[in-house]
Amino acid sequence: MTSLRPLPDDVVALLEALDAPPRLAAHLRLVHDVACQLVDWFEARGLTVDREAVLFGAATHDVGKVLYPAELSGPGSQHEQAGYELLLERGFPERLARFARTHASWHAPGVGLDDLVVSLADKIWKAKRVQDLEQLVVDRLGGEPWEAFMALDDVLDRIAASADRRLAYQSSHPTK
Repeated sequence: MTSLRPLPDDVVALLEALDAPPRLAAHLRLVHDVACQLVDWFEARGLTVDREAVLFGAATHDVGKVLYPAELSGPGSQHEQAGYELLLERGFPERLARFARTHASWHAPGVGLDDLVVSLADKIWKAKRVQDLEQLVVDRLGGEPWEAFMALDDVLDRIAASADRRLAYQSSHPTK
């Protein structure tokens, strides 16, 4: 998948410093690329998202898996708080580090549209549709709810259509 957008330089440096597994780096790049598509869509609709924060969040949301490598290929949520703390320890501001903690906590207090976009990118990259997550996004889009739902559904269907290629790309990278 040569058309993937590159990760931000500071994220590449972080992953290198942490000796992140290739599969984790591939996953973060895929979710970052999907987040870029979603941010472009939101901006084209005239909606405000913090582009820098969302793209950083997508590129680092699972960074805690360097500390919990079993969660690269199996379930687990220990990486969420660990990733948040790791990013803070490395000098990243809380407004950016928070995505490591919020990407699986859609109903937590203080979760905003930017957090939901990262969560959405983390699901739709592999064509996983999560109705309550999508509804939370629709609720923040404004306008006629049915039209907002249909517009979001269209962009998610388009992104999901190439999930097989993304899954193959991620699987081609070793977990160690």
